[in-house]
Amino acid sequence: MAARAGVSRATVSRVVNADSKVSDAARRRVQEAIRELGYSPNRAARSLVTRQADSIAVVIPESDARVFSDPFFAGTMHGIATALAKTDLQMVLVMGQATHRDRMDRYLRGGHTDGAIITSHHRRDEFWQAAQASGLPVVFLGRPFTPVPGMPYVDVDNAHGAALAVRHLVETGRTRLATIAGPSDMVAGVDRLAGWRREVRAAGLSDAAVVHGDFTAAGGAAAMEKLLRAHPDLDGVFAASDVMAVAAMEVLREHGRRVPDDVAVVGFDNVDAAAEARPPLTTIVNPVAAMARQAVTLLLGLLDGDDVPAAVTLSTELVVRASTVGRQD
Repeated sequence: MAARAGVSRATVSRVVNADSKVSDAARRRVQEAIRELGYSPNRAARSLVTRQADSIAVVIPESDARVFSDPFFAGTMHGIATALAKTDLQMVLVMGQATHRDRMDRYLRGGHTDGAIITSHHRRDEFWQAAQASGLPVVFLGRPFTPVPGMPYVDVDNAHGAALAVRHLVETGRTRLATIAGPSDMVAGVDRLAGWRREVRAAGLSDAAVVHGDFTAAGGAAAMEKLLRAHPDLDGVFAASDVMAVAAMEVLREHGRRVPDDVAVVGFDNVDAAAEARPPLTTIVNPVAAMARQAVTLLLGLLDGDDVPAAVTLSTELVVRASTVGRQD
């Protein structure tokens, strides 16, 4: 392109990016070369003037310990890495709790990355504002509490997944249902609880047995203890994550409750630990890797200046295992 127009590559990039600091003569030569070569602007051309970093940031506002212990994040990063494998972009992990917000904001504003995928978003997290202020393209992995114009999101149908769990418990004869809900400051927690309540009420059952967890094993165990104290006759539990569900089954065993004979348990996510649990855990599929790949697709579209959908919602399904069906010896 530059050789055809008789100008430098920097001049070509300035023309492509509508930079006014180009002479009319040079602009005409570049535009003529564009027409002759059938050129379509892309990230590589724009990088000459935007100083592209050739990386995308995966922003996770959680502690290091949480990120490296929760299989959800492993699946997320694997999906993103897979989607980026055919590009020149690399993944940069930006994580930390609220106390690290200034540092994370500075990173997003500092031109260190070309775009960002924000996941595990909490109600009060405002990292997207730093990206918005600097014009950084952003995609949310998981619906934010308040949609941000120009920042699309990818999510799973959390409410429907929870409803599938309840429907299955009812079909197996459970009538005293409880839930270990997710955090009330995360959309996934809110939506899964809403789906659970809606389906429980539709079955004509009580929806009073609710305790919130934090998607961790410790949180799931503590929530199960509270449920047993408040509702000792419960016979079916939906936990809003597999990590919490597996911990809940351990608590039930410690209290002499057999799974599924006395209490049936359903989780959410379908992580490897679900199939390896004793008994194997019935769960709802959360297509984390597919969501991550879709988030990368949307972000690449934003980087190329394409029109992308404001939201993509993936479907889910129930996987039935021994924690809800059959008697255990």
